[in-house]
Formats: sequence, C-alpha cells, structure tokens
Amino acid sequence: MTEQPAGDPAADSRHARYGTLPERIRFEDMTEGTATGPGGAANASYNPESAWNFYSCLAVDLGL
Repeated sequence: MTEQPAGDPAADSRHARYGTLPERIRFEDMTEGTATGPGGAANASYNPESAWNFYSCLAVDLGL
C-alpha cells in the first residue's frame, strides 16, 4: 500500500498522533512454562474427609 496525500486534516492529525501499530508479539514470548511435581498441585492438597467444608447448604447452615 502506498501512502497518498490525504486532504483531511483530521486524518493527518490521527496519523501524526498514532502513527503505526506496534510490532507483533510472538506467542512464544507471551507464555512461560514451569515444571510441576508428580500428580500436580491440585491433587496434593485434597483431603476427602474435609471435602464437605467447601460446599454450602442452606439446611446445614440453619442447623436443620
């Protein structure tokens, strides 16, 4: 695309203010990989005996 002289002063001021778009960022530069332990962190803290503490029930809250 070649630039053509625009007679619109608003377009000239927009181009002077914003110019061009910033350069693209590669996906590899936006992500970061980390190593986890076996089983992951989510399973390591699971306790089946106290799992009911995380659920809300109105009947239990009212003591019924």
